[in-house]
Amino acid sequence: MTTNIERLGKPLTLPLIIAALLFSTSACSKPSSVDTSPDAAESKETQTSEADVKVSDAQVSVDKPDFSTAEIATFDEPWAMAALPSTDSKSPRLLVTQKTGELFIVDTATGAKTRVEGVPEVAYGGQGGLGDIIVAPDFATSNTVYLSYVEADTGGDSNTFGAKVIKATLLGLETDTPMLQVIAPIWEQSPKVKGQGHYSHRLLFSPDGRYLYISSGERQEKTPAQDMSVNLGKIIRLNADGSIPADNPFLDNTNDIAKQFWTIGHRNVLGMTFDDSGQLWAHEMGPRGGDEFNLIEKGNNYGWPVVSNGRNYSGIDIPDHDTKPEFAAPKITWTPVISPSSISIYAAGSHNDFPSWQGNALISGLSSKALIVVSFNEGNTAAERYRYDMGERIRSVLAVDGQVWALEDGNGGQLLRLLPK
Repeated sequence: MTTNIERLGKPLTLPLIIAALLFSTSACSKPSSVDTSPDAAESKETQTSEADVKVSDAQVSVDKPDFSTAEIATFDEPWAMAALPSTDSKSPRLLVTQKTGELFIVDTATGAKTRVEGVPEVAYGGQGGLGDIIVAPDFATSNTVYLSYVEADTGGDSNTFGAKVIKATLLGLETDTPMLQVIAPIWEQSPKVKGQGHYSHRLLFSPDGRYLYISSGERQEKTPAQDMSVNLGKIIRLNADGSIPADNPFLDNTNDIAKQFWTIGHRNVLGMTFDDSGQLWAHEMGPRGGDEFNLIEKGNNYGWPVVSNGRNYSGIDIPDHDTKPEFAAPKITWTPVISPSSISIYAAGSHNDFPSWQGNALISGLSSKALIVVSFNEGNTAAERYRYDMGERIRSVLAVDGQVWALEDGNGGQLLRLLPK
């Protein structure tokens, strides 16, 4: 069985492809062999060998809904998108970031793009640059947005980098010259380190609008994920103004920076979301194999780099999660990898384009060039339900008011609307 995804104006029939990494040995590992040294060549975001994939029909389902795609606008190295609040059922306006430092407002009805001025200077390179954007829960009255981006050290070493989060007021929405003003810093990675990978810097507000969650990658350094004196390899939880909530799990730690942490032991978290029951989920890229989908619970340690269901690119094994039960194990692991890059929960609204996806998580895939649909099941479990071959690396997916938008990666990346057949 195949899935046909047709671009309007550009018919294209694509077979369903499930990426399958071919290992010569098992991904299971010897506990005595743990490689915690930096691996500068490690970047699934930019490289996947042909030997890493194979065709399979394992995920085909007879009730799998089909769709075509409509091309809305084009971007160069887009990274994230967020919907501006709307009080009607018209096509939404989206905020779209480009890694090179540009922020646009996109009218999805016409494809018109308006550049937003006032974006801070970003350190562009590798996986770094302008990152995530979200609107504040009180945006309707405050016009506040939150952005993440990478900055270089302004001190003695300009060759070190780290992610930073700011909030700003977005003014002039109805004009040709929208602008960010009243910019205030909220958080930054500490320390800044060399290299330009694994920033993560995803942003998410809690359903009640009180808390800001920030994913902080371990910057391809591995060991910081278990180090309580640095905020790399963690999921951060703050109040909306950047202060520390009184019920964070590590308030008694002797390292003040640990008071920011909600969970530890992460590698590269590029997607976070709350499900319909209010539980927090996150996916993260594993090394060679072992991408993870985790239920994120207060104070948990998710084990990187001590455990992983993948192995290092160098070939050195890593103990699997089941060898170290003291670490929280993922609810789903993917070997072969999907290279998950974003996540969004589908919910019907003024539209209901995909009723069978209701309450499901939509995950965009880079090396897998896929859209993955995941269901949440009884007992806090999850499972991959459908997989769609999109033909291109997908950087972001966003469900808005019962409609779905996907953003291709790289130069000339298309913003697509998914249209049910």
